[in-house]
Amino acid sequence: MTAPTGGQLPQQPAQHPAQAGPAPVPGQPYSSPLQGAAPGQPVATPYPGQAPYPGHAPYPGQPVGAGGAPGGPTPPRKNWFARHKVLTALGVVVLLVIIGANLGGGGEEEPTTPSVAADTGALDTTPKADEAPAEPGPAEELPAEEPEQSAPGVGTAVRDGKFEFTVTSVETGVATVGDEYLNEQAQGQFVLVHMTVTNIGDAAQMFDGSSQKLVDTAGREHSADTSAAIYLGDANSFLTDINPGNSVEGTVVFDIPADAVPATLTLHDSFFSGGVEVSLG
Repeated sequence: MTAPTGGQLPQQPAQHPAQAGPAPVPGQPYSSPLQGAAPGQPVATPYPGQAPYPGHAPYPGQPVGAGGAPGGPTPPRKNWFARHKVLTALGVVVLLVIIGANLGGGGEEEPTTPSVAADTGALDTTPKADEAPAEPGPAEELPAEEPEQSAPGVGTAVRDGKFEFTVTSVETGVATVGDEYLNEQAQGQFVLVHMTVTNIGDAAQMFDGSSQKLVDTAGREHSADTSAAIYLGDANSFLTDINPGNSVEGTVVFDIPADAVPATLTLHDSFFSGGVEVSLG
């Protein structure tokens, strides 16, 4: 190779105008054409954060402003009422019509039909000023009380168990029973109840005066005095057996206070039977 003479460097080949970039402007950052860009195509700045030329896509992550420009501020969004002015105006008109109808309907007269109580639901029957009070209807008649049925009296046959009793007579105020030799004195007064006893069963039954009870008008219950009945001789009221179909005339003796008044007599065919009541009044 032959060295250049005269101290001159060899000349570089001239650059094609299409390959040469624009000349740098004093005070403006240098930007180089994008590799592979066609002649006249905008170029992007290589500096980070610098906005690209118009028409160039922003870098990934770069904010986009109004109109698609990167980094521009976003305009505020209008509220619903500002965007729907017609619907808002119609709503206000409807509201005013409803309020006016409520205020104008307060003068209507209330119906004169009977009112119903709000708390109980009962019909208000209070007479009005121009109505005459209702006349009271006929008083309801109370059912007459049935008279209490009294117990059968003297001379009426009653039954208890296997015996049929008929009280024939009652003697009161008796001071002594027996004769002048064998007798017994009453503590108060003797009451002698004479009766007929018939066996209506199918077996023999014992008649005992001690199973019978006398009640006076004061409600006091008295037992029979079987020892005093023995002095009568024909009392037939102390452990007397009566065969079926037979009848016995007997006397039951009671010793009660002198001022007591006999009221009823309860007769039993045995000590444990239910008994039947006979009135002595």
